[in-house]
Amino acid sequence: MSGIRYTDEFKAEALKQIEERGHSAVEVAKRLDITDKSLYRL
Repeated sequence: MSGIRYTDEFKAEALKQIEERGHSAVEVAKRLDITDKSLYRL
């Protein structure tokens, strides 16, 4: 399976935006220029 590999730092920051800052997953995904489906798989 080929695909984009995200760094641990990228994943941690994405989760931080959702959990600590209260942003929605869809909002964070748009900001990071990835699909929300990709974000859920992090």
